[in-house]
Parts: sequence; structure tokens; C-alpha cells
Amino acid sequence: MNRYRCNACGNLTRFDVVETSTVRSFHHFTVGGELTIEESSIINRVVDSVSCRWCGHGRDVEEITLDGETD
Repeated sequence: MNRYRCNACGNLTRFDVVETSTVRSFHHFTVGGELTIEESSIINRVVDSVSCRWCGHGRDVEEITLDGETD
């Protein structure tokens, strides 16, 4: 998981992230119909948009990879 930085206001902590995911999960239903999800794995994840909570837009938000490089 990477981090985000808003270059417009300096925010490093608060972002609204809209993403689309495809998840495979093991659903275990009891005889009474109660559901427990015992295993879950993300097959595909796409970040659709990121906007800054402080200044309200996503025009200058960049993704920071874990090794310090920017995208």
C-alpha cells in the first residue's frame, strides 16, 4: 500500500480514495443462515480517484511509493 501527498496544501494524512476491487472470498453460512467470511483475497484493485480532504481537490495529489519514489 502506498501513501499520498497533496502538493497544493502539504497534506499527508487525509484523502478520499475511490477504488474498484475484485475480491475472492470464502463464505461460510451456518445452518441458521448466518454468514462468516473466513478468507478474502484481492484479485484486482484500481484506484479511480484521490482527492485531498484538506483543500478539497485532487489536482495536485501524488502517490508516494514505499521506497520513497513518486509516481
